[in-house]
Amino acid sequence: MKLYIYHLHQDDPKKCTAIKLYKFKLVRLVKNPKLIPKFSIVLNPYASKILIPLDKKLIEDNGLIAIDCSWNKIHEAFKKHFKGINKRLPFLLAANPVNYGKLGKLSSAEALASALYIVNYKKEAEKILSLFKWGETFLTLNKNPLEDYSKAKCEEEILKLEKEYFGEISLTNNI
Repeated sequence: MKLYIYHLHQDDPKKCTAIKLYKFKLVRLVKNPKLIPKFSIVLNPYASKILIPLDKKLIEDNGLIAIDCSWNKIHEAFKKHFKGINKRLPFLLAANPVNYGKLGKLSSAEALASALYIVNYKKEAEKILSLFKWGETFLTLNKNPLEDYSKAKCEEEILKLEKEYFGEISLTNNI
């Protein structure tokens, strides 16, 4: 399985989870958005489609990519459309020190790990999170939603679960 990061160099490199994943050879860096694999799943917080467990085959065949940018510049980063199949993650709480407890404001490591967990690559998700002091906290904070999301059969089930766990909120208002 191929994991990619399109890195926009907007954050402090010492705190950047994407760089750490790259240093541990868990992801490949994509330096040009034109090189994003055509049928890869691109994690995009503004996408209308939601990642579901049935996306596992697409990820296995084509890869998974996170766009690493500053949350302060997120609107600018996602103005352009990224090649690939853009999907958002279901609602989860961040555990990283910068955005702890904030809905949806995940680091690149949290985003990739969440996606892997949801498509039932749980060991791989845990491996990513094990590199960070707060990785176990992320799994603890999101244990029930992640487990339930990983059992969902369709987007409608995910939407229902989001409402059960987090109520009627819009992620776009939160980011």
